[in-house]
Amino acid sequence: MIPLHPPALAGEDVHRIHWVLGTDRLLAVCHCGAQREFEDPVVLWDWLLGHPGDHRPGPAPESAPERESSS
Repeated sequence: MIPLHPPALAGEDVHRIHWVLGTDRLLAVCHCGAQREFEDPVVLWDWLLGHPGDHRPGPAPESAPERESSS
């Protein structure tokens, strides 16, 4: 059987952005595993592409991501 979707990409050039259901917020997931919620997509992309030194791996998949302010 042919899978409906290709396998998920991984690597240093892969960033993910998820819409948080029921909100106007976006969850950014860096290739290093750090996660952060944003309201402004421009600030989100600055954070992802700038890969600041304060990125830390996100929480384990079974826990909800922490909400950080975007200021």
